Amino acid sequence: ADWIQDLNQSAMFGIFRRDFLSKARTLLGMIVNEDIPEKGTLRDFINKINSENHERYNTKLYNNTSTSVHNVSEVKPTYDSNAEEVDGRIIIRDNFHHMFDAIPEAMIFGEDVGKIGGVNQGCEGLQDKFGETRVADTGIREATIIGQGIGLSLRGLKPIAEMQYLDYVIYGFQSMVDDISSLYYRTHGGQITPLIIRTRGHRLEGIWHSGSPMGMLLNGTRGMYLCVPRDMTRAAGFYNTLMQSNDPAMVIECLNGYRVKEKLPNNIGEFRVPLGKVEITKEGSDITLVTYGSTWRIVTDAANQLERSGISCEVIDTQTLVPFDLTHDISESVKKTNRLLVIDEDVPGGASAYILQNIVEEQDAYNYLDSEPQTLAAKAHRPPYGKDGDYFSKPSTDDVFEKVYGMMNEVNPSKFPSLY
Repeated sequence: ADWIQDLNQSAMFGIFRRDFLSKARTLLGMIVNEDIPEKGTLRDFINKINSENHERYNTKLYNNTSTSVHNVSEVKPTYDSNAEEVDGRIIIRDNFHHMFDAIPEAMIFGEDVGKIGGVNQGCEGLQDKFGETRVADTGIREATIIGQGIGLSLRGLKPIAEMQYLDYVIYGFQSMVDDISSLYYRTHGGQITPLIIRTRGHRLEGIWHSGSPMGMLLNGTRGMYLCVPRDMTRAAGFYNTLMQSNDPAMVIECLNGYRVKEKLPNNIGEFRVPLGKVEITKEGSDITLVTYGSTWRIVTDAANQLERSGISCEVIDTQTLVPFDLTHDISESVKKTNRLLVIDEDVPGGASAYILQNIVEEQDAYNYLDSEPQTLAAKAHRPPYGKDGDYFSKPSTDDVFEKVYGMMNEVNPSKFPSLY
C-alpha cells in the first residue's frame, strides 16, 4: 500500500524515528476494527521498527559480555562436620585475606579501613599483610572515595571502595548515579566501571546509623548490581563472585550482623554466591514471606512463632535486589501458598513496592493469589535512638506475627480469631 511505502521512505529522509513510528501506531489504533488486508503489514512494520530501536536505545544497561557476573559459576560454602561457629566479621576478614592473596589487583580503601582494620574489624590485619597501597585509609569524603574507585577500576584494577555506613552513601551518590551506573549504557558497551562499593546498614540503634534507603538506590543506580546479604557468609560470597566479573555493584552488609555467630566454611575465599538467585530458607504452605538483609532474622523468628499458631510460612531471602529473582522462584512459591507478604525496613513504598511490582507484575504472581498481596515496611521517619526507637520504627517480630496472622484471619476467621 502507498502509506506503507510512505512510512518506509520517511525513515530514509532524516525525520525523527519517533515521528513515523508514532504515525504508524496511531494508524493501527484507527483501523484495528476495520477489515483491511494491510493491517498485518502495518503490525509487522511497527514490530520491526520497535525491535530496531530497542537495540538502539534500550540495551547495554548491564554488561552482557563474557565478563558478566552471570557467567561466574556458583560455588557453595562447605563445612567440616565439626565446623566452628565464629563472629560473622571473622568470615569477612578471612575471606578478604584469601582474596588479596589470590588477586594481586585487589585493593580496598575507605574510612578506618587500614590502620584499625575497619570499624567492625572486617579488614583486621589486611594492611599489615598487604601494605598501605592496597589497603588504605581515606578522609571523611565519600565523593572522593567513589571518585578514586572509578579511576582505579577504569584502569584495570579491582578496587573495593568502602563507604562506612549506608546512611552516608548520599554524599557519594552523584557519582554513583551519573558516572558508575550510566557509563556502560551511554557508551553503548564501550566502557564500564567495575567498582565494588562496600557498605553496611539497616537496623541498629541510632538515627544516623540505622538507615535503609533502598528505594533511593533502586531508583538512582540502575546499571549497578545491588546485593543485600542476610549474613557475612553471603556477603563474602558476593565479593568472591563480583571479583571474577567486570560489573559495578554495591554490597550492603548487615550492620548488626558482625557479632552474630555463623559456621566457618572450610573453603573460605572460594565459595561464590550467584546474583539474581533467591534462597528459600524455610519451606511452608500457607503464605510466602519475602525479605532480605537484617529483616530476614526478624521474619524467621516470626515464622517460627506462627508455626506454633498453626500457620505455615515459606520464608524467602531475595539475596539481591538488582538483579531480582531471575528464575521466578518467588512466583513458584506463591503458586503453592496463594498468599504474599513483602517485609523490609525501607520507608513505605520504597524497596517493598519494587519487590511487589516484580513479583505480581513481572512474574505474573497475581494470577495465583487468593488474598490481597501486602507489604510491611518501616515507618516513614528515621528511627529514634535506642532499642525503643528501633522497636517503634522498624518491623519487629511482633509486627510480622500480627500482620501474617491478620491475613490468615481474613482467610479463616474461625481458626484464626481476630487478635484485637
